[in-house]
Amino acid sequence: MATAQEQRAEQSARLDRIETKIDQMADAIVSLARAEEKISTLTSFGKQQSAQILTLINRVDKLEELVRANAATVNIINKIFWVVIAAAATGITGMLFIQ
Repeated sequence: MATAQEQRAEQSARLDRIETKIDQMADAIVSLARAEEKISTLTSFGKQQSAQILTLINRVDKLEELVRANAATVNIINKIFWVVIAAAATGITGMLFIQ
């Protein structure tokens, strides 16, 4: 049979092993909490990025509409310009022939 001193040493060693395992579990729990925090941060960052992308898409769509409207206006102005130039050329040519 083991003496009282051997039993205490055995129990002390056993308690040391249990404390070591508890410390390891505490470290693992802290690591999990940090990982969860990072995941949460990345998720919120992803949501922000998604909202910003949607905003940019809407702005690009509005810009495309404005460009189409401006292109139509420029085409009309271009046609009017050439009509005025043609009329002026015709008028000048007509005046040269009349004189």
